[in-house]
Amino acid sequence: MLPELAVFGWRNHVSRSWSKVWTKSVSQMAAKVMRTRDAAAPGPVNGGAEILNCTVKALKQGQVVAVPTDTIYGLACLAQNSEAVKKIYDIKGRNGQKPLAICVGEIHDIYRYCKVNVTEALLSDLLPGPVTLVFERSEVLNKDLNPFTSLVGVRIPDHAFIRRLCQMSEQPLALTSANISSHTSTVEVNEFKELWPKLAVVVDGGPIGDQCRLGSTVVDLSVLGKYKIIRPGCARSSTVDVLEHKHGLSENSDL
Repeated sequence: MLPELAVFGWRNHVSRSWSKVWTKSVSQMAAKVMRTRDAAAPGPVNGGAEILNCTVKALKQGQVVAVPTDTIYGLACLAQNSEAVKKIYDIKGRNGQKPLAICVGEIHDIYRYCKVNVTEALLSDLLPGPVTLVFERSEVLNKDLNPFTSLVGVRIPDHAFIRRLCQMSEQPLALTSANISSHTSTVEVNEFKELWPKLAVVVDGGPIGDQCRLGSTVVDLSVLGKYKIIRPGCARSSTVDVLEHKHGLSENSDL
C-alpha cells in the first residue's frame, strides 16, 4: 500500500511565498491548495514551519521524501534508519554497491559522523555549498549505510530548507539524487513525477539554480594533506582553488 503523498510548494525568494498541496494520489494532486505569504520571514522556519514539520514527521516514520538542494532535487531519509535506507535504493532501482552521501545542518555535525583530518577553516571555506566531502566514517554512523566502504561523503547544501530539516531531524539524512538510477538528474519536481507515488512528501522549491544538473563536486579528503576529485560536479574549479591555493593540499593520483 502506497503512503499518502504530500506535495508542498516552497519558494525561497524575497516574497517568501509557499503553497501546499495534499493528495492521496498523483491524479488528485490539485484537490486542495493553500497559499501563505510572509514577507518578513527570514527563512523557512517561520512561513514554512508547517512544511518542515510534516517533512520531519515523515522522516521519523521511516519514510523517504523529496527535497530541493542547492544543486539538484534529492531523495532523503534518516541515515540511521536501515529500513529507510533500503527504501531509497528500492525507489531508485539503485545498485546496492553505490554509496549514499549523508547531509547535515552544521559543520560541527560532521565531526560526529566522520573522522575529519582537515582544518575547520577548510570546511568553512567549502561548506555550506555544492560540494560533497569524503572522509573516513565514524563508528556512530549506521553500519547498514554503505557497509561495503569505510568512507562516507558528507554534504551541507547552501539551501536553508534542507539545512533546517537536518537540524530538526536531529540526525543526518541519507541523500541521493531524485531520479531513477542512471537517469538524468532533476531540477524541477515534475521531472521525477514517476517517483511521487513511492514518496511520503515532495517539497517543491521551484526550478533550481542554473540547472546545470551536474550535482555537487565530490572530493575525497580521507588522506592527510591530499585530495582527489571523484566527481567534477558543478564546482570543481572553485573547490580545487580552495584546496590547493588556500590550504596547500595536493592532488592524490594514487586514489
